[in-house]
Amino acid sequence: MFNRILIANRGEIALRIIRACRELGIECVCVYSTADAGAPYLQYADRSVCIGPGPANKSYLDIARIISAAEQSGADAIHPGYGFLSENAHFAEVCGDCGIEFIGPSPEAMGKLGDKIEAKKLAREAKVPVFPGSEDAVETEDEAIAEADKIGYPVIIKAAAGGGGRGMRIARTKEELISGVSRASQEAEAAFGNGAVYIEKFLEAARHVEVQVIGDKHGSAVHLFERDCSIQRRHQKLIEEAPAPGLDQRRKDDVCKRAAALIRKAKYHGAATVEFLVDEKQNFYMLEVNTRLQVEHPVTEMITGVDIVKTMIRVAAGEPLPFKQRDIKRNGHAMECRINAEDPDRNFMPSPGEIERFDPPGGPGVRMDTHCVAGYRVPPNYDSMIGKLIVHDDDRNACMNRMARALQELKVEPIATTTPLQLRLMSNAAFRKGGVDIHFLERLLKS
Repeated sequence: MFNRILIANRGEIALRIIRACRELGIECVCVYSTADAGAPYLQYADRSVCIGPGPANKSYLDIARIISAAEQSGADAIHPGYGFLSENAHFAEVCGDCGIEFIGPSPEAMGKLGDKIEAKKLAREAKVPVFPGSEDAVETEDEAIAEADKIGYPVIIKAAAGGGGRGMRIARTKEELISGVSRASQEAEAAFGNGAVYIEKFLEAARHVEVQVIGDKHGSAVHLFERDCSIQRRHQKLIEEAPAPGLDQRRKDDVCKRAAALIRKAKYHGAATVEFLVDEKQNFYMLEVNTRLQVEHPVTEMITGVDIVKTMIRVAAGEPLPFKQRDIKRNGHAMECRINAEDPDRNFMPSPGEIERFDPPGGPGVRMDTHCVAGYRVPPNYDSMIGKLIVHDDDRNACMNRMARALQELKVEPIATTTPLQLRLMSNAAFRKGGVDIHFLERLLKS
């Protein structure tokens, strides 16, 4: 097992990893930027190291500064959390070259599954259902037009690397396709340093369902069932839940098994998420593989009892998975609301600033993962998420009622948050029925 882990991240996920290290008896080092200096969660680390100014490219994305901090502090492993460098194969490779264990997949496995085009090829071999579309990157307008004519409009143009909705364009006509390929490629190049794009069939009404998987260095991999992440705005998730409601159980079980087979085929160790879109006939199509810990991992932890962060650390240290597939049981229903410092009534305008009052909810089945306290100042430099509210209960209806109660208890003042919108959703008839598609929230906001 590791003696000391450096956490190459900030905020809520940094605190989550600190707590896992504490429970495993591992020392932890937290890096921080000047924008995060004095953040309350830093006091829980054994040591904290400033790695640069507020802009992420000069701190949390600066590989040299992070490696230097790890070497100076004597860390023998680095946990990247999510975002920032968590899916950067070059960073994982540099860690290995410096004798520091990257708590995540090997650079080779990350390269195979992190590149959406390569991941689709591997998925076909593992018999995971994928979208009709180009098998390789499209490099010319003529290639794009020919592929779109073959699969039929509408199509979606997607970046081969990265995520978060960047480098994506929907095209319903040839003219939109031509301009979309150019813009998507430029955006992908700027965001990920890789301008490669490919084309897939676009589903007008689809659900976003993902499978949590985890593998070890000994060739074993299991799935931890699925999550539904269809409540999203501009490809950013706001509510996640497990199990996915209203889907045929046999189909879900089959897709979960295939997702685990894909991870084994890639010789992958660590946590990963295989993401799917599901059409109205409940056909699954693989979107991509996220080669990192997901923001919404607590939803799965609540229904399975598996501590995903601790398991990642143990696997990275060379331990075999402590469970087999038959040992993983599903219990009840869980739901997560991402609490963002944004104002839903002002087109989700960011709302940074000092939190004067912060009262997290409590009671049975309620978990609040957050780094915030009263007096904490939300910086404008980073993602707006200030916490995750997760609840668990026996069934989905009870779970939504518990979430509504917890959202009412949560007090964050005076900054604006997404809480009022999420509370309204808990009483929305269509959402309570289950099975809404990924465009539901945007339609609701327009109306």
